[in-house]
Amino acid sequence: MSSDERPKCEAPGRLAAHLDAIDRAIIAELQRDARISVRALAERTHISRASAYTRIGRLVDEGMLAAFTVRLNPQKVGLGTTAYVSATIEQNAWRAVSEKLREIPYIEHFALVGGDYDVLVLVRAPDNSALRHVVLEQVQDIPGVRATRTWLVFEEAQGRGVPWK
Repeated sequence: MSSDERPKCEAPGRLAAHLDAIDRAIIAELQRDARISVRALAERTHISRASAYTRIGRLVDEGMLAAFTVRLNPQKVGLGTTAYVSATIEQNAWRAVSEKLREIPYIEHFALVGGDYDVLVLVRAPDNSALRHVVLEQVQDIPGVRATRTWLVFEEAQGRGVPWK
């Protein structure tokens, strides 16, 4: 199937783009090691280097590969305090709140969620004092944030993730 024949995503999250077995193998290898050389990737997925370059380019162009990144060990890089912070926000405040959250140091990830809270924020800070500053003096000062609740993380583990192969 050519890229022109491949189904396109009409609405985000509604129709998954087509991924064949080789695309899935490439994704699995890149998730294992984003620094893998194209030569090694091609060998592991049993395709030519040219095909590997083409497929990676297509996966990037189509937005399926959003970034090539590094996963840090927070403790070893001086981020000894991790917490999840939930926030209740005013109705229709998500865009303004998300813009402000992007600017706050130590916020690693945040999401608009359904349930008892509206926003879930992952904070990795050097210590409890820095965490306190982030939550009480920065997040709670954002216009539209009504309340927060903080859960300290005592231990973390990595899950298996999506089984691409």
